[in-house]
Amino acid sequence: MLPKYVLAKTMHILVSPSILSADFAKLGSEVAKMQDAGADYIHIDVMDGQFVENITVGAPVVSAIKPHTKVPIDVHLMVAKPKTLITDFVKAGANMITVHQESVHHLDRLLTEIKEHEVRAGVSLCPATHESNLEYVYEHLDRVLVMTVNPGYGGQAFLPSQLAKIHNIRKRLDTLGLSKVELAVDGGMNPKTAKLAIEHGANVIIAGQYIFRNEDYAGNITKLKNPPS
Repeated sequence: MLPKYVLAKTMHILVSPSILSADFAKLGSEVAKMQDAGADYIHIDVMDGQFVENITVGAPVVSAIKPHTKVPIDVHLMVAKPKTLITDFVKAGANMITVHQESVHHLDRLLTEIKEHEVRAGVSLCPATHESNLEYVYEHLDRVLVMTVNPGYGGQAFLPSQLAKIHNIRKRLDTLGLSKVELAVDGGMNPKTAKLAIEHGANVIIAGQYIFRNEDYAGNITKLKNPPS
């Protein structure tokens, strides 16, 4: 068993609700409620039916919700050709864009392009992808996103195998002196799994179904930020 991350108790934990689990009939209202409930980001899962089987939303949805919140919008591109969508999401109001290492041939180049748009850049890794794939792009990153489920569908069970990856990435960030780079986790998040992720070095919890499971959004977000012992 890996040791608990030694700075877990001193890290500031952020929560990014995924609107994939929100009521799309009243999305503007839902986003406003997330802000009032203490969300640190609004997470947009973009799926194209190619990189993953499901299809979700595009840049017009970001444009539509932008006026309803002052919380930064982070866009997660689970798509086969992310380069073709960067400009559209920047124009729509994205504050951070995360791409998948597995879908990009020239990752260094694409991250540079994202940063040139003056938005923050992230890289996500699928469960079967080793963290060593990040080795030569850390200096470009504002976020590393570890998928703790296989991407494509909400409601999947958390994969404990990813705790070692979280732990190793946190150690590497510390070694490189990159304390400002966020380490996010996405998939199967609830207070129990969030606690495990935080103990292994994560400081951003992305969650959908747990937050939107009832109307106590503030309580649900608080339990993710401060999981009970």
